[in-house]
Amino acid sequence: MRLTVASDHAAVELRQAVVSHLRAQGHTVEERGPSSGASADYPDLAGAVGCQVASGEVERGVLICGTGIGMSIAANKVPGVRAALVHDLTTASLAAQHNDANVLCLGGRLLASPLALACVDAWLTTPFEARHQRRLDGISAIERQVQRGLDPQVTPTPSSHPA
Repeated sequence: MRLTVASDHAAVELRQAVVSHLRAQGHTVEERGPSSGASADYPDLAGAVGCQVASGEVERGVLICGTGIGMSIAANKVPGVRAALVHDLTTASLAAQHNDANVLCLGGRLLASPLALACVDAWLTTPFEARHQRRLDGISAIERQVQRGLDPQVTPTPSSHPA
């Protein structure tokens, strides 16, 4: 798989660990971010990686900042990106299984490297369950409405099964 992994200055070591881990698994990985503690702005990195994912230049992205919050907010501004901030194996698996997340966000100040690497693996290996496609279609519809300058009129969608 082709991925881009990026971090700001708060998560250089974790980014490097993730890149090494993914390359050892045979993935093609582009790395973005500072090589040391030099300051880097997470919106710039999240926007660039989000655009790579949305355009299909890479299949998935991993974004890491201090908490993961800023990266996830910024990446989700890019239409077509479904960035998920995860903190454990459950949220990492569900990000893939229920949300088909194409960008994984991690908190470099919050997760130890072994857990972060396990989260990346869980996200990459958990298949998306098609029964959730209706919800992803709803997200895409909101994106299209906002891009056209329309107010997204969100109405409940009837469901034939419980949430």
